[in-house]
Amino acid sequence: MATDEKRRRDLVGGEQVAFPKPSSESSSVVATSPAPSRKVIVKSADMKENMQKEAIDCAISAFEKYGVEKDIAEQIKKEFDKNYGPTWHCIVGRNFGSYVTHETNHFIYFYLDQKAILLFKSG
Repeated sequence: MATDEKRRRDLVGGEQVAFPKPSSESSSVVATSPAPSRKVIVKSADMKENMQKEAIDCAISAFEKYGVEKDIAEQIKKEFDKNYGPTWHCIVGRNFGSYVTHETNHFIYFYLDQKAILLFKSG
């Protein structure tokens, strides 16, 4: 596939490895409501701002509803499948590595408090 259609990401221990970030990507702290006590840090994103905000809000909602990481990931994935079409993938946890291929403008990797969330569309 053409490089402008897909991008590969290699994430190990919360940091991007082997692929430099394009200039449009940066780590940032995003304030969201209604839970001001939640700390959100976007580590890497290839996603429009409004979709990033929706991903963060969806994650906050899932964390409030569920206590098991698998259930949180399932909730986020199903919400994005419904809103943006299939096929979304979501990984939630404290310690994982990944190497994924995603559609352009459909990738976000962020922390919500102490948990990492990796959400991307592929397929």
